[in-house]
Amino acid sequence: MADPNPLQGRKSPLRPLPNLIFASRWLQLPLYLGLIAAQAVYVFHFWVELVHLLEAAFGSEVALQKLVTSIGYKSTAPVTSLNETVIMLVVLALIDVVMISNLLIMVIVGGYETFVSRMNLHGHPDQPEWLSHVNASVLKVKLATAIIGISSIHLLKTFINADNYSDRVLIAQTAIHIAFLLSAMAIAYTDRIMAGPATQRH
Repeated sequence: MADPNPLQGRKSPLRPLPNLIFASRWLQLPLYLGLIAAQAVYVFHFWVELVHLLEAAFGSEVALQKLVTSIGYKSTAPVTSLNETVIMLVVLALIDVVMISNLLIMVIVGGYETFVSRMNLHGHPDQPEWLSHVNASVLKVKLATAIIGISSIHLLKTFINADNYSDRVLIAQTAIHIAFLLSAMAIAYTDRIMAGPATQRH
């Protein structure tokens, strides 16, 4: 009986080239390891700011001045004790670090799962809910949403400390935030349009 597929089992002479191209995805691994190192820096920065806040709450003038310098807060009168504005700006800065860390986790875990290799986390109690249906399109929408959240925190910090910024800076930051928002809406709408035909085919 003749072989229905004579090409089956015959090794293609170009086979090593596709293998090399496919294996090149592992070149992204150092990039994700670098992002892990960057996240470690953010964790260190978070704890430094938190320790300064706690020390300033207990009356440390040195810690207070470090906080005032780090958040860029300026006042006509010298800051000698924690006030509501300084506390709010420091807390927003801490939230900003947490949101950027969340963004890094999304890029590291989602990008590795999508573009490098499966993590085989199915059934693991700590598997992120969004990772079960992640793909390139979902990852783009989630990243855009996270960037909007980070931009919102930065804009709120600017408005609270508005006396130290010019009108041009305030208008520019507002325009940039609106641009991020419109971009995220466009990405989500485009993803919805592209997912429509795929859903109909199934």
